[in-house]
Amino acid sequence: MIGVFDSGLGGLTIYRALVKKLPVYRYLYLGDNAHLPYGSRSNEIIYRYTERAVDFMFKKGCFLIILACNTSSAVALRPLQKNYLVRHYPQRRLLGVLIPAAEEAARKTRNKRVGIIGTEATINSHTFRAEILKLDPQIKVWERACPLLVPIIEAGEFNWRGLDDILKKYLTPLKEQKIDTLVLGCTHYALIKEKIKKVMGPKVKLISEDEIIAPKLKNYLARHPEIERHLKKGGKNEQWVTAYSQRFNEISRLFMKEPLPFKLTDLSL
Repeated sequence: MIGVFDSGLGGLTIYRALVKKLPVYRYLYLGDNAHLPYGSRSNEIIYRYTERAVDFMFKKGCFLIILACNTSSAVALRPLQKNYLVRHYPQRRLLGVLIPAAEEAARKTRNKRVGIIGTEATINSHTFRAEILKLDPQIKVWERACPLLVPIIEAGEFNWRGLDDILKKYLTPLKEQKIDTLVLGCTHYALIKEKIKKVMGPKVKLISEDEIIAPKLKNYLARHPEIERHLKKGGKNEQWVTAYSQRFNEISRLFMKEPLPFKLTDLSL
């Protein structure tokens, strides 16, 4: 199976794109919404929660897992690859969404002025900046933490009037820097990208991970048949969460455009 992990519901944007564009494979989604938001937590806690999630998913039969959470990708991906994966599952793979987005930003910018928005932990890690500068040291990168956006999106308040004011406050400093490319460095932001476009204007290209991860994964599997042949095909996909409520079910429909059955698990430390 292919696993898709997120701290909450934002990763469903990635999950939906994968199921739609690469339907031959079987998937397992895990949302750790009991411990949301990850973005304001310490690096140690983010790592520990992510490790427990990854361990759960590998034990459920996933051969490849995508961390569809930029905070986990920024803080926990490299340590997990170098330590946990080597010790416990050396033949399996753990990938993130951050590097593909950084690659796309470096490729698309024309004036070499790029903005990044994300959670506090993602922005404070400066991982996006580092990955973009590896590809092109001439690019200037501006980063902006947006701590209020994930709670608003998880609450389903997409049409709340205050959201427009918050977006203007967060995005105006980036717009003033004349960026021509903006990375939505959190999978939740895909659900409000039209609002973000409205603030930034038509000349700014948005890099939204729900649009790029499926093609990137397809290319990755074509280059790594030794991984692809281990992935289960056919059968029912599984969706797991660490907390459940009727409101959660309603919001998940906004992400997936259809009702999904969710199973409950516990990732408490």
